[in-house]
Formats: sequence, structure tokens, C-alpha cells
Amino acid sequence: MSIGAAASASYAEAMYRSLLLAVSRGSAVRRAVTGLPVARRVVDRFVAGEHAEDALAVTRRLTSAGLAVTIDHLGEHAADAAAAARTAKAYLVLLDMLAPLGLGERAEASVKLSALGQTLGPDGEAVALGHARQICAAARAAGAAVTLDMEDHTTVDSTLRVLRRLRADFPETGVAIQSRLLRSEADCRDLAREGARVRLVKGAYAEPPSVAHQSRSAVDRAYVRCLRTLMEGNGYPMVATHDDRLIAVAAALAARAGRGRDGYELQMLYGVRPARQRVLAHAGHTVRVYLPYGADWYDYFARRLAERPANLAFFLRSLTSV
Repeated sequence: MSIGAAASASYAEAMYRSLLLAVSRGSAVRRAVTGLPVARRVVDRFVAGEHAEDALAVTRRLTSAGLAVTIDHLGEHAADAAAAARTAKAYLVLLDMLAPLGLGERAEASVKLSALGQTLGPDGEAVALGHARQICAAARAAGAAVTLDMEDHTTVDSTLRVLRRLRADFPETGVAIQSRLLRSEADCRDLAREGARVRLVKGAYAEPPSVAHQSRSAVDRAYVRCLRTLMEGNGYPMVATHDDRLIAVAAALAARAGRGRDGYELQMLYGVRPARQRVLAHAGHTVRVYLPYGADWYDYFARRLAERPANLAFFLRSLTSV
């Protein structure tokens, strides 16, 4: 492929993602998709179910197959303090149910701070921190850990402040960093020096050119630079990608840095390349599946469609096959 053709393809992909995310935010589209009986069946490919019991049933199945999990209660941007408290309670219930399974490090929790009240005005960060402390304590009691999801660029500074305060008491707490953001290489250097657990993702949010790389190739190159920094640092890299090229790069960088397979892990989304997940796990890699559950699935589902045209094609085929 020529340079011009590659640039055109990257531009088309960026436009596809931006357009689909913009359309998906419309209330009419939301009502149409969530009202379709077939939509629920398609969503089941990417979401464990609506209840904690559903998430735990899938957790048992995945861990029995040699995979690890990180469980996410779906939802973001709590509308008020009561909604934030309900989300925190849902995590506490989940972790209380998880503890008797004795899965330890094979099962952890992923948390969006906006769902815990982060964006609720001047005191939102403190509210989210308080809830996150409770969740971290419950996770530790269950032998598990917590990773803070990273949301759009406006939340990064706040999320990193909360992370550092949590790690003072719960050093096992991790965070996601998006290679799409221009600032992420510097953030990775800081976190690697501090010895943090870092989940490196490409990023699923539509961000402006002033703060983020726009083409797939630029995002991938930034991902490799961030990954090199994490592998050479003092922390624990969590390589979140479905791209076999980046998985191979991760293995090479780990070997160069003197890390064995216990010195990092691979992470993939529930429902995306499940056969590949099992192959990697059987080959001796730690493969952790990001496992979402909950009734508020629409925004998560829309981002999965926007990330990969194949996901949208799967959805459209399902609509025409009923």
C-alpha cells in the first residue's frame, strides 16, 4: 500500500469512528437500538449480563478455561451522588460474592471514576476517591485488585491524582493509559518510574487533534513507544490489544527488558477474538478478559462497534438474520 493510500485509509477509519460515535449519541438511535430484541442477543457477545450473578457465572467459565478476568460494572458519569453511591454498592456486592470463589489475582475489578461521582462538581473527585477506597478495600479482602479505567482526556489529571492517593494505601491499584493521547508517553514514564500497574490501551474515545493522535498508524506507533517505556520501568505492564503485531512487539520488548511471562500480561475484551485468547493462554501467557456487566450497556456497546468495522458488520448481519 502506498503512503497516500495508507493515509487515506487511516483518515477513512478515523472518520468512520467519529461518525459512528456521533450518531450513537443521538437519543433516537439509542432508543431504536435498545428497543430491538435482536440487539440484546448481539450485546450478549460483548456483555456478561445485567446482574452480578451473570458476571460471576462467566467469570467461573473463563477462569476454568485458564483465563483471568477484570470485571466492570457498566455505567459512567453518575447523574448525582445517589447514583454514584449505587454504583459503589454494586461493586461491594460483586466483590463480596467474588471472595468465596478464591480466585485471587485471576479476578479483579475495573472501575470508572465518573461512575463514582468524579464529575459531580467541585467535590466530585473527593466523592469518587471515597467510593474507590471502599472498593479497593473490598477487593483486597477478596484477594483481588482494582484498575481505574481512563475516560476522555478531560478526566486524566483527576484520575491520576486519585490513583496516587489510592496507591498510598493500596499499591496494587492500577490505571489505564490511552496511547491515543499526546500526553500519554510522559504519563507512562512517570507511572513506570513509580512502579504502577498500567493497562495500556489505544483509546476508544473520540478526541480532538489538539490532544490526541488521529490516524491508526500514529496511535500504533505511540502505543509501541509507551509499551517500551513500561517494559523498561519498575511497574507491571498490562498490554490491552487484539492486534497480533503488537502482541509480538510486547513479547520482544519484554524479553529485551529481562521480563518473563510473569512480568506482564495481555488483556482482551470479552467477546473479541475468544479463540485467540485461549490459544495465548494455553501458550503460557497471562490473558485477562475485560468482562463488563450491567443494564447500562449502550455506551460501551457503541464504542465496541466504533472500534472495529467487523463488530458493526456482525451487528448488521444479526439484524438481517432474524
